[in-house]
Amino acid sequence: MRLFVWWTALALGAAPGTPPVATPDREAAALQREIARNGWIVYSAITERGDWDLFRSRPDGSERCNLTRTSDTHELGGRFSPDGRRILFRRIGKDTKFNHDRWGALGQLVIANGDGTNPVAQGVAGDYPWASWSPDGAQVACLTRNGIEIRDLASGRVVRSLDRRGIYQQLFWSPNGRWFTGTANTYGENWTVIRIHAETGEANPVHKFQNCTPDWSPDSKRIIFSSRPANQGDDEGLSQAAGQKPDYGWTQLLIADGDGANRMLVYGEDGRHIYGGALSPDGKYVLFTRAARDGGMGEATIHVMRLRDAPVVGGVSAALRKRYPQAKRGPVVAVATGWEPHWSNGPAAGPK
Repeated sequence: MRLFVWWTALALGAAPGTPPVATPDREAAALQREIARNGWIVYSAITERGDWDLFRSRPDGSERCNLTRTSDTHELGGRFSPDGRRILFRRIGKDTKFNHDRWGALGQLVIANGDGTNPVAQGVAGDYPWASWSPDGAQVACLTRNGIEIRDLASGRVVRSLDRRGIYQQLFWSPNGRWFTGTANTYGENWTVIRIHAETGEANPVHKFQNCTPDWSPDSKRIIFSSRPANQGDDEGLSQAAGQKPDYGWTQLLIADGDGANRMLVYGEDGRHIYGGALSPDGKYVLFTRAARDGGMGEATIHVMRLRDAPVVGGVSAALRKRYPQAKRGPVVAVATGWEPHWSNGPAAGPK
């Protein structure tokens, strides 16, 4: 435990040789204790065989278990149902090429028990693209060329549809059922996070220009998403070290009200791309992934911080600290190597 917390503080806090701020190792240890028994997370990770499986663990990384154990397929994008009793995910062939943007429309949708048992494929490959749970778990919203389709899981029928308003990936239904969010090409910009009213179809931008992977707060009032601001500095030469153009920029994690107001930085770090933002069921903690390369799914690591500690800036990050001089250094806890994490307190998300 001591070595793990020391590594976390060193990697995400002050640079080596810099005096610690408010003993970050103790702060990280306290955060680990807070989250250790606070439900479960599910995520995808590469196995020793080279395929992607679904894993479940405690939010601090303990009690880790492989839920799928397949060798000829990948399992991606695991998501607990609202009551935690089931998970949905995509199953695709091991030879299928995919990336962090387009995975949600590939392969088959599979629904299993919350511990991974009894997996049942829904339809054929390509069906139920970007499936997202309804609040009661009886339906899923799917993102098709024809629009957003609400499908009944028991019968497979489309019971309702509405215009997708430019959304082309990463569709998510709000916990209260009133809204959708997703990544859209609209409002004069590409990669715009928007919100759509589930009944009227009225839409509004949440944040324009280079944003993606939105997700909801438990109260459906706020949206957490990744954003890559324009004109970022790279005084440390980090882009070149990562094999990217010097003006490429780094992706940060933001949160805003559903109408786009009260936008703020949650976590950022020069030299790292931050994706997979999700909140704990009680809204107190933030999950995210951290990678040196944009789209670096295989190298991404999962982390947890308190939302109330935001904004947090990790690493040296001279350019980002100049922009956010009030930002804290942590605490942030490293959980596991993995991608697209999701958190649940449901009763069936426990030991397999």
